Amino acid sequence: MNGHTFTFFGAALTALPSGALWWREERLLCVSDLHLGKSERMARRGGPILPPYEVQDTLMRLERDLAATTPECVICLGDSFDDLTAAQALQDEMITWLATLMAGRRWIWIEGNHDAGPVDLGGTHLASHRTGPLTFRHIAKPGASAEISGHYHPKAQLPTRARRITRPCFLLDQARLILPAYGTYTGGLRSSDPALSGLMAADAQAILLTDPPLCVPMPR
Repeated sequence: MNGHTFTFFGAALTALPSGALWWREERLLCVSDLHLGKSERMARRGGPILPPYEVQDTLMRLERDLAATTPECVICLGDSFDDLTAAQALQDEMITWLATLMAGRRWIWIEGNHDAGPVDLGGTHLASHRTGPLTFRHIAKPGASAEISGHYHPKAQLPTRARRITRPCFLLDQARLILPAYGTYTGGLRSSDPALSGLMAADAQAILLTDPPLCVPMPR
């Protein structure tokens, strides 16, 4: 598996090039901010018309990660759906596909700011979840420790000889880990934004989604 492995509160975790987080010892795969149904929500609200294939693309990548890791537990770290109406509007084919991915696994939906209510898709719906020393929630809490969250869709920019490159990234310090957005239509917030630079410790690292992932001091 072509990932970047590191230790966080005694847990050996692997950041995958897709943006998923793999915890081999617990057979646990974590993804954040799938935002399934975003193109439907934007069209419904009169926004730009986007190609309506982001659900397929996101589920296809998730299927590859599930096949590569064969997890017993999957945690979706909030904003799995762009809103609850978008969840209800998923095509039957997509619901069947998602049910196939969930079959035989413990599946945990952490609530996010976009999908605060339960969805009728099976699995367990929680505000937060603790496994071993680690707490999984959607939005990082200032002062929290051993915390894994999402929400911010972090990305980092690095200079190269030819040009600057920007990639989604994990952000890691001694207290928290923030996952990148996994969904296809999700954008990102630069690590230099005050919301992130003020949240992460001075010695924080960014793990860029390259193949293999690249770990660098967090750009500020």
